[in-house]
Amino acid sequence: MITDRNILIVGAKGKTGSRVEARLNRAGITTLGVSRSTEPAFDWTNSSNWADLLDGVDAAYLTYHPDLSVPQAEGHIRLFCETAEQARVQHVVLLSGRGEEGAAQAEKALRESGIAWNIVQASWFAQNFSENFMLDSVLNGELVVPAGTSSEPFIDIDDLADVVVAAFMEPGLHNRLFEVTGPRCLSFAECAEEIAAATNRPLRLTEVPMAHYVSALTAQGVPDYLVDLLQTLFADLFDGRNAHTAPGVREALGRNATDFSEYARKTAAAGAWNTVTSGAPA
Repeated sequence: MITDRNILIVGAKGKTGSRVEARLNRAGITTLGVSRSTEPAFDWTNSSNWADLLDGVDAAYLTYHPDLSVPQAEGHIRLFCETAEQARVQHVVLLSGRGEEGAAQAEKALRESGIAWNIVQASWFAQNFSENFMLDSVLNGELVVPAGTSSEPFIDIDDLADVVVAAFMEPGLHNRLFEVTGPRCLSFAECAEEIAAATNRPLRLTEVPMAHYVSALTAQGVPDYLVDLLQTLFADLFDGRNAHTAPGVREALGRNATDFSEYARKTAAAGAWNTVTSGAPA
């Protein structure tokens, strides 16, 4: 087990980055957490300070904003890896998404870099219902989703963070892709039932045409880039291609992934669905 590392966390204020950094710090590992709003800042569209940020860094965890599926992601990941290799960074862990053809090119850039790597391909986050764009719908008692979506094995991102940390700390896990999902596929209707049971409050599911869904997101004040991204992802990823589970959590951690019902219970107990909280990126 490796514990004497200095790890750069790109996206340290996001849902996964904050969890990964907290776990590493509890294990006694030094981290430098960066994002567009930190000082020093990290911006995927401005590489001018990347070499400085990577000076003295042993490893890095990468989350890409807004999503690895966008066309420019491949070039940015490739440039980061080139800069990291020049800085003698030894290991990079990249968060990716299942079934995203665009993301596959960014993953390839990391694998071809010559740096020890891990790719964590994740299903949709369970925490999207409690820390992101679906939170308001849950609080309002009506979960609105595009019509025709397939089931999904939602991943508890506490599991995802545990997998990332294991990849950093266990050299035997290096140079592997971990596809992480929850242990069963659920429809959005089933998710609503689980959340309703955990909160002891009704949660109605409403399926609407995509155009109506986009209008509702815009009315909620969701940023335009995220509206466009969600429209694309719902159309591409909820067509059934990802309606199956994968064993990445067990492969990395030797235990089963957390079930959605357990996520719902712990989230309700923590009070996340009692008051409005602000979402965070990945």
